[in-house]
Amino acid sequence: MNCSKVMDLVYEYSGNDSQHGTEIPLLMQIRIALHTLMCANCTREIERYKETRNILREDFFPPSPNLEDTIMAKVHLEQIAIEKQIDPYTTPSPFSTRGWVIAGIIIMVSLITTFFGLDFQNLANESGMSYLLPMGITIGIVLTTYCAFFIGSHLKELSERFGL
Repeated sequence: MNCSKVMDLVYEYSGNDSQHGTEIPLLMQIRIALHTLMCANCTREIERYKETRNILREDFFPPSPNLEDTIMAKVHLEQIAIEKQIDPYTTPSPFSTRGWVIAGIIIMVSLITTFFGLDFQNLANESGMSYLLPMGITIGIVLTTYCAFFIGSHLKELSERFGL
């Protein structure tokens, strides 16, 4: 019996053992056992196949956690929010608008005051006025990025305020 025929028999009968209850006939089992005694490759292949089949049957779908408690807690919170007439799906932003504006002013003042420092004056004298262009671009990028984050995080409030 050659290796491909042995593997075909193993594949054929192993797929039916759980569904139909048919097993390999005794004569075939003996022939396969004799072949696997002589062929280490088929023995390894059959063991790998059996391990893979067992993994797919038992461990392929990991056990899911019990979601009942989590779902019921969210339903309870939603009922409380409905009773208090609050939108349960909105979450308060971690930073208020006032905090964003104060942080923006601090960033803008710190970027603008870099032009008045002693180190900047020495650096500008050594490198010439061409140093002002990269500084201006950097300040523009920082302020534009900060404003974009501010608008993106407060889009709902801004659209309600300006009627958009």
